[in-house]
Amino acid sequence: MKSILAILLAFVLICGCVSEQKVELPSRESKIPADAVKMTPEMDQYPPQLHSNEWSEPVPLEGPINTAGGEDSPFIAVDRNEFYFFFTPDVSVPVEKQLLDNVTGIYVSKKTSTGWSEPERVILQDPGKLAMDGCEFVQGNTMWFCSAREGYTGVHWFTADYKDGKWTNWKNADFKPEYEVGELYFSPDWNQLYFHSARPGGKGGLDIWMSQKSDGEWQEPQNIAAVNSADDEGWMYLTPDQSELWFTRFYYGTPAIFRSKKADGEWQEPELIISQFAGEPTFDDAGNLYFIHHFYHNGTMIEGDIYVAYKK
Repeated sequence: MKSILAILLAFVLICGCVSEQKVELPSRESKIPADAVKMTPEMDQYPPQLHSNEWSEPVPLEGPINTAGGEDSPFIAVDRNEFYFFFTPDVSVPVEKQLLDNVTGIYVSKKTSTGWSEPERVILQDPGKLAMDGCEFVQGNTMWFCSAREGYTGVHWFTADYKDGKWTNWKNADFKPEYEVGELYFSPDWNQLYFHSARPGGKGGLDIWMSQKSDGEWQEPQNIAAVNSADDEGWMYLTPDQSELWFTRFYYGTPAIFRSKKADGEWQEPELIISQFAGEPTFDDAGNLYFIHHFYHNGTMIEGDIYVAYKK
């Protein structure tokens, strides 16, 4: 499973490549290839495997979020009753072409009495300008997201404010370059920053790090050694009470979801919860576990869907 940030890092956006002409955005379904086949659990060569009795067997999320395209990076903003995710219509298309399809990006679905609503595109760029946005984190009226866009080289972190029913006032919000901040998660008080990174000093590959804010500045990141290994760890979720740290780690060659509990102020040995192409955990306020599951056939990724394991 590749993170959205990792994909974006492979692409350098060139400033001035489009005109200022406003473009009406098509629906995401209109860009899914006509011959795309919607994958189902019955067609899955590598279904997710549950290793805990706290949740029911994972199933595809019902409702309008999943399509025959690629859904990824699920994130539930519990204080807003909103479901955010990344979408691209064809996972086989190179990222530089995804940038031009006018539908790839961040979407939001709102919680209703019957489930999740029809997703809507989250606009985070001025009309007529290109941007590839992902890695979203939403808390209160603030969004953090990573983006490759006109006027910048490579990928940068940005913030946006929610005002008058839409996200606006997006601006660059990079961290110190030497911190090498990858996909991130903030504590509820915004004073702790968890992120994954391959920065020096870790155990190997991507590790999870934490930086504390002091006097308005992010301090030198500390490696969370208890949860890291020589494999990749990242794409984390911190419970609102900060007692559990959930994350993705590669397990027998594919992404899997692990949980570490905090005891006496220390993170404990992680336990495996769901394996086999399962990653990027997020939760609703009922304790249901949502994650991304990628379908593979003969070594090729076909699509990605959001799955859910309901709390027993």
